[in-house]
Amino acid sequence: MANPADNTDQLLIIAQPDLNAGIDDWLDHLGSERRLSENTLEAYERDVRQFLRFLTDHLGGAPAINDLKDLRPADFRGFLARRRQTGAQTRTLARGLAGVRSFLSFLERRGEVNAAGAAAVRTPRLPRSLPKPINVEDAKTIVSKDLAFEDTPWVEARNAAVFTLLYGCGLRISEALSLTPATAPKPSDKSIRIRGKGGKERLVPVLPVIVEAIEDYKAQCPHTLEPTGPLFVGVRGGKLNPRAIQLAMQKIRGALGLPDTATPHALRHSFATHLLSGGGDLRSIQELLGHASLSTTQIYTEVNSARLLDAYDKAHPRR
Repeated sequence: MANPADNTDQLLIIAQPDLNAGIDDWLDHLGSERRLSENTLEAYERDVRQFLRFLTDHLGGAPAINDLKDLRPADFRGFLARRRQTGAQTRTLARGLAGVRSFLSFLERRGEVNAAGAAAVRTPRLPRSLPKPINVEDAKTIVSKDLAFEDTPWVEARNAAVFTLLYGCGLRISEALSLTPATAPKPSDKSIRIRGKGGKERLVPVLPVIVEAIEDYKAQCPHTLEPTGPLFVGVRGGKLNPRAIQLAMQKIRGALGLPDTATPHALRHSFATHLLSGGGDLRSIQELLGHASLSTTQIYTEVNSARLLDAYDKAHPRR
């Protein structure tokens, strides 16, 4: 049976007008000043609305901003417990608490509430999972333009160009698909400027093989590629949907016998892991990936250590 708390239309009516207006102001702030993505904004709003639904039951009526002033840590723990009972996983709970904290902090800066209660609640501990890179030989095969898994040669060339950007530059799939013919690397370019999460820009070096893959795709593409339009297009000429690349990887995965973890994003993990294995500097890899914190990049040192230990266990003569 569907959880009624998942119905967005219902969620929109569970707060008093002043609180709804506060949410709108907060989301405008996150979008215009923090430049969060639409998906992140939607997730944050959904989580805050879930919290307000809990408060509606908890307080016996739709809450107003004034009702948020006296909330204690126990109220937020009760919210997390309720969400856990409805099947929310740890990562969802952590994101939900982060969204509520962000909203209350916004109201606190305006002098409307005290956010100390939410800040005092311990964030649910997330399970630590290591990225699962693809080995070097399989990664080289995936970015090859000679796989012939597609019926149309230009689509094969397009997919190869996207995969080459993911593996050769360490791009996120959204970053690769946001390129235009004007911003894509040219034969004379040694680097390109990428706009990543939060609108942050970074310079990424470009290998000749990457430029060759893009030029090959552009030469074969039957559609007109406008300078400021999408570089990568679908079969009908519109902007390429990430799902098409995911499905292409699924075909390759099946043909090569790769695990389900061999996704387009795994090529980005492979970029970082293979650079580190080759002696790359962790701080430089952080810059190339566009990570805001070095601690995010450091997880690849654990991947590298795990791979070395696995090789040791398999190869040591006294195993």
